[in-house]
Amino acid sequence: MQVVGVTTQQFVYIASRERKFRIGEILIIDDPELHLRGEVVETKSFNRFLPLTAEQSPLIDPDVWNGLEQVGFRLGEETIHLAKVRILTDIPYPVAVGAAVHLPSFAEVADLLLPCEPDSGLVLGVILGTEDMQGTLPDQLKKLAPLYRKGEGILPQKGVPFVFDHKAMQEYPHIGIFGGSGSGKSFGMRVILEELMEKRIPTLVFDPHYEMSFNTPFEGMEEKTAKKYASNTEILTVGRETGVNFEDLTSDDLASLLRAAGGNFTEGMDNALKAIHRPKDSFISFSQKLDYCIRLAEKEEETRAEIRKNYGENSPFEKMIDNMARQAGHPSSLRGISWRLHRLNREGIFQKDISAILNALQRRRLTVIRGPIWLLTVFSAYLIRKLYGMRRDYIDALQRGEPPADKFPPFVIVTDEAHNFARKGTEFVSPARSIFREVAQEGRKYGVFLILATQRPALLDETITAQLNTKIIFRTVRASDIDVIREETDISGEEAGRLPYLPSGTAFVSSAIVGRTVSVRIRCARTQAPRSLNPFAELDRDFGGTDAELFKVISKFLPLHFGQITLILPEIENALDRTVTVDEVQASLEALAAEGKLEKIEGPFGPTYQGVNE
Repeated sequence: MQVVGVTTQQFVYIASRERKFRIGEILIIDDPELHLRGEVVETKSFNRFLPLTAEQSPLIDPDVWNGLEQVGFRLGEETIHLAKVRILTDIPYPVAVGAAVHLPSFAEVADLLLPCEPDSGLVLGVILGTEDMQGTLPDQLKKLAPLYRKGEGILPQKGVPFVFDHKAMQEYPHIGIFGGSGSGKSFGMRVILEELMEKRIPTLVFDPHYEMSFNTPFEGMEEKTAKKYASNTEILTVGRETGVNFEDLTSDDLASLLRAAGGNFTEGMDNALKAIHRPKDSFISFSQKLDYCIRLAEKEEETRAEIRKNYGENSPFEKMIDNMARQAGHPSSLRGISWRLHRLNREGIFQKDISAILNALQRRRLTVIRGPIWLLTVFSAYLIRKLYGMRRDYIDALQRGEPPADKFPPFVIVTDEAHNFARKGTEFVSPARSIFREVAQEGRKYGVFLILATQRPALLDETITAQLNTKIIFRTVRASDIDVIREETDISGEEAGRLPYLPSGTAFVSSAIVGRTVSVRIRCARTQAPRSLNPFAELDRDFGGTDAELFKVISKFLPLHFGQITLILPEIENALDRTVTVDEVQASLEALAAEGKLEKIEGPFGPTYQGVNE
């Protein structure tokens, strides 16, 4: 391998007869004075069967073409492998043409590929293009990141492990995970969560797909590893194990929740809410006041009679309701508040509090919050604001030299379907968008970080996207999403062109922490989501076996005349342990006959069914 053609201080071309080049691999350029390292950014191979003209080779300018001949390559007669290489350091003058090039040992490029020791970072996979360094890796780096390939199972690590220095997020915060369906995005997020648990970093995960449990070991992985992760995970469902303590809500908190519950939360509703709500209101007391205000506007005499019956004539309560009703304005605003309030209450959100979440994060556990996506967006707006406020108050008190508020740890917020939590534009404003924006812009100062996964980066709020200093990009097909990725990362045009064709589990990592875009094969996860039954298998098991069961029972009564169905119906019901109608048996007999499992013989008094070849 040697340098050919015209060189600059940024790029050189390297040619080889023997070896094909890989995108992303590191090469050592043995310039007599500089001794440089470079990264392959484009590759091309030529042979005598392909036309060799500079005009047909956009990678090569005529000077490079001429340079190949000058250093002894026989164009049109032999195979030539060519790479465009980006120099990874600033140099005072161009590289010498003809300089030899060699593949590095791990020691020669360790500082480029391994930003920190594996024990101090997150081991996420293997750097593609480093396979040739496997033999020179230290033993302690050789078995950290086994890989998985569908159809082949778990494969040994081959190449340098990709270790992400999460501690550098203090300077370059937040991670975005982008990729379409089946790209490996969820698999990659699971690997990151496993690594966060290894480091015992308090993590809050919003799980709209009910996938983020860690009880099931990945096939071929040790069961004890899954047990370790499971014991470090707290899984809570909104409305069952966690929720909002109504008495802790301020008027602004309650307005935020109601705004998120659906529809257009008007200024009139906001004013009405603040006219009625008081600090320390319980759900019952607030809903009762709200109900009296609505009824007072619609059925004044009946409502006043009820209030006086319960609270006495000219009671302070009646005066309070009168005053609230006057300030609240039109009853339509009150009804808008009421249906939102009761929608949330039906979901059980006001039946619990966040104490279980606080306890889990204090114990440095991975805390998974489950629920339907609309409810998670509502709850996350409240919860993140609450937790972020606790962390901020604690750090601000320390910085002011005051006795700190309740001690609260730094933590990471993780969610899939991030575009539903923080969608861009004004047409649909997620209730959680403002707090996600605040954390994206200010969170690093307080030790609060985001990991946001989405299939649609083009729909994610631009302010938040711009703050994601590390982007892990899996297979992406939509042109609008690829355009956003190109604008927000340093991936090359060729890398962007490869995005729709990336194999599942392969990603480009564009990170200010790494300093360049790296192609990574994500390691095999140690756990997997609980296996759901294939829907087509479910169809056969739960919905497709009726005729088979019925056929097994009916076989005892063959040949069977249509008129005998009523007589044997009790025995069929007893055998199947369920209610069966004559019409169901008749329809099943017809279907079995059509499938050729029974023979149907027409007669003057109706058909008779018998076994085939009887």
